[in-house]
Amino acid sequence: MKKLISLMAILLSFSAIAQLNIVAVGEAELELSKVEVAKPILQGGVTGNYISSASTIMDVIRNDFSFYMKKFSVKKELSSIGEGSLSYSSFKTQGVSYVIRGFFRQDNTGLKVKLSAHDIGKGESVAEREYVYSGSNPREIAHKFAQAAFESITGEKSIFNSKMIFVSDRHGTRKDPVKELYMMDFDGGNKKRLTRHGGTVISPAVSHDGTKVLYSLIESGNSKHRNINLRVYDLKTGRNSLVSSRSGLNSGAVFMPGGESILLTLSHVGNAEIFIMNLKTKALTRLTNSYSPDVDPSINTNGSIMTFLSGRAGKPMIYTMDMATKKVKRISYVGKFNATPRFAPDGKTIAFSSWLDTRFDIFRIDSDGNNLARLTKDFGSNEDPTYSNDGQFIAFSSQRVLSRTRAVQNIYIMDNDGEIIGSITENFGNCTTPRWTKSL
Repeated sequence: MKKLISLMAILLSFSAIAQLNIVAVGEAELELSKVEVAKPILQGGVTGNYISSASTIMDVIRNDFSFYMKKFSVKKELSSIGEGSLSYSSFKTQGVSYVIRGFFRQDNTGLKVKLSAHDIGKGESVAEREYVYSGSNPREIAHKFAQAAFESITGEKSIFNSKMIFVSDRHGTRKDPVKELYMMDFDGGNKKRLTRHGGTVISPAVSHDGTKVLYSLIESGNSKHRNINLRVYDLKTGRNSLVSSRSGLNSGAVFMPGGESILLTLSHVGNAEIFIMNLKTKALTRLTNSYSPDVDPSINTNGSIMTFLSGRAGKPMIYTMDMATKKVKRISYVGKFNATPRFAPDGKTIAFSSWLDTRFDIFRIDSDGNNLARLTKDFGSNEDPTYSNDGQFIAFSSQRVLSRTRAVQNIYIMDNDGEIIGSITENFGNCTTPRWTKSL
């Protein structure tokens, strides 16, 4: 049991100390569409906070498009574009592909917002939306319009309306550690605290419809026999409830397709094994039965393949299970041990972290075990990968060493080829285990 707990401590909460250096990995020469986003066009007497809100809306739209570095070249600052008719020929001469403008007018109902995206080559508007902003959340308007414009331009969905679930210790201390669940926009804005347990939250997982979050809780206290219980948080109601409190581990849970059942790790049978639990009846179906711990499952969108960690090779490595035949296959052989395998939305690839060269790095591998690719290197210690809704991005936590006694972890985003886009948390405590919402 002591060996099992030690192993699980490693699997559930990795930590390493390494120097953080930002590098671009896998850069390629691409022909990009040039996008210019205009400064807010204020009509009439726009006053007070509405002026800054108008600037925020345009800034967020510009920032949203800049994430898609393989599609767009976005001007780093807002452009000065007048409120008259657009000179499509002039922009075309400058090599601009798309222009986004925003008109803002204040009245007694709030701030009237009119946003439009223009295809310079076609010489026409491709997306127009009107909103009324009353002073609550300008970023929400920006993300909504950026999604509408992006879809009109590309014919595809984006990440702009998605959220990120994560864990932070910002309300704890070294003597009294507290880790709670938080939510933020995909780009780090609108951070919101979700739980107030006063204990340690670990291993969050989001339902496929984006409405619920599974997580495990180690309650506060000095007892050596504290249980790791599984809970669920409802993002619509703000309520959380207990899912499983069997003796030992109740952790590493993820939702099955359809949301009626979950995969989870339980150790009440004497060893850490993976089960299916029906959320209504709490009935269990055992999936693994090994002499070594099997933990941290993830499942593809059609429910046909599960990936998980197992120590059956003598060290934690990644395996897959065919859910129809229950056939198990080892697919990872890299590093001293692996952690947190997570499927891409299309189920073709799995991202995971591996201890290699005295730190963790993020790797990607096909679900059949082929085409291993290292996505991070010389970029600190990197863990907890999670794919975006469209499969184009991976969020992860990375640790930066500040001194001999202090290090900080933040959440970063890279594209699926390993090119680092940047950090989306800063000065918010140690931020770990990001999990992208699945809804688009």
